[in-house]
Amino acid sequence: MTRLDLSFAALADPTRRAIILKLAQGEATVQDIASPFSISQPAISRHLRVLEDAGLIETRIQGTARPRRLKPDAVQPLWDWLSQYRAVLEEQFDKLDAVLDALPDTDAPTQSTGPERSES
Repeated sequence: MTRLDLSFAALADPTRRAIILKLAQGEATVQDIASPFSISQPAISRHLRVLEDAGLIETRIQGTARPRRLKPDAVQPLWDWLSQYRAVLEEQFDKLDAVLDALPDTDAPTQSTGPERSES
């Protein structure tokens, strides 16, 4: 499995995405990270391990504390992949716009040749 695959797999879980958002505000200990969640600290530690294995976060040793933080430039491969995908989508939308622009304007009023009659 590539680093990109590991990153996307890690981010597929909503708890791990929430942890990433927390760490985007600055480094935090497991206790700090676990406090808003209704899951155990060992479960948070497992989520942190997945994020670390994916290369998205890192652990800094500070005495007995082990604060986690986002790894610098860890999301760059994700942005690069998404940018390629976005370019393909934008190209497809540009083609669709060209097709739609070539269609006759259906919002323009049509010229009437006289009063319309309804048959009863």
